[in-house]
Amino acid sequence: MYKSNDMKLSQFKFKLPEEQIAQFPTAYRDDSRLLVLHRKTGEIEHKMVTELVNYFEEGDLFVFNDTKVFPARLWAHKEKTNALIEVFLMRELNHKARYWDVQVDPARKIRIGNKLTFDDDPSIVAEVIDNTTSRGRTFRFLTDYDNEEFVPRLYALGSAPLPKYIRRPMSAETFKQYEEVFHDQPIRETDIERYQTIFADKIGAVAAPAAGLHFSKQLLKRLEIRGVDSTFMTSHVSLGVFKEIDVEDLTKNKMESEQIILPQAMTDAVNKTRENMHRVCAVGTEVMRAMEHVAGTNGLLKPYDGWTNKFIYPPYSFSVANSFFVNLYMPMSSQLLMVAAFGGYEETMAAYEEAVKEGYRFGDYGDAMLIVD
Repeated sequence: MYKSNDMKLSQFKFKLPEEQIAQFPTAYRDDSRLLVLHRKTGEIEHKMVTELVNYFEEGDLFVFNDTKVFPARLWAHKEKTNALIEVFLMRELNHKARYWDVQVDPARKIRIGNKLTFDDDPSIVAEVIDNTTSRGRTFRFLTDYDNEEFVPRLYALGSAPLPKYIRRPMSAETFKQYEEVFHDQPIRETDIERYQTIFADKIGAVAAPAAGLHFSKQLLKRLEIRGVDSTFMTSHVSLGVFKEIDVEDLTKNKMESEQIILPQAMTDAVNKTRENMHRVCAVGTEVMRAMEHVAGTNGLLKPYDGWTNKFIYPPYSFSVANSFFVNLYMPMSSQLLMVAAFGGYEETMAAYEEAVKEGYRFGDYGDAMLIVD
């Protein structure tokens, strides 16, 4: 067992072949592989996501994140120089004034007073009115659209905010692989649909709750028929989920805050399931982090609407969930650290070594992992 101050970032490094980083989703949501880790014994099983139901029984509970991703990545041109600029929408600051918090790249070219235009809708102009961070800016959008029409028009310019490790080199082989699965559907439309859970409801995320992407209507129905319950909370996933940890000493790492909402119905469902000694399965690292942020010393939850920057890494004693459904994450990522805290450091890293050896797909569009006792 490692002590908290013993854990170093480099202990979570592993060699991941680039070809195992998923660039596209599978043809069907639940058509991914499932690596099952029994954390008490270290036993590993190789299954499919469709077999997930076999590990749960009547009275168990799945906790999902119902945040909704918006098409946050846009491309604009700087007036006068026509330089191409990536604009990443972060959050709306003032609906009436059309103020938005954004990130821009390359940031060195964007200064207060600059204006940007969008090829697909020249009637929308973005004016830079403030610098917030090195890449952060505050935009005021100028347009003749009324307030209710503007945001949908803005979203129509965007694409799904895929992580940077989805690079998609424009090779004939890559597109052949894509076309074999999705036929004539444009890639942008595929991503808008598939980089979103089927139960997405509350808009506000700039990254998908990736574990939830595996759940199809059919899989949810099979869980329901088995008597497994579902409940929903909201965690608006931020870009912090992809931020590289830049300190070797994990006690010095700072997580970006995310808004979380745990409604009464959700906390009641979790508390009742625990009281009845049934299994609570957290679907995704955002769900696990939110529940741990709110949990009392007795492991019970209370409704909550606020923010969390909780950073979970080994060793950590979890209070609420006793099973964990996740994706396979990048080396040295905050998600991997949380998974290792739940599954056990040695057991998790051994499972990841097995996943690499067996050709599992990693990342937001990749395969899944289930950790049970």
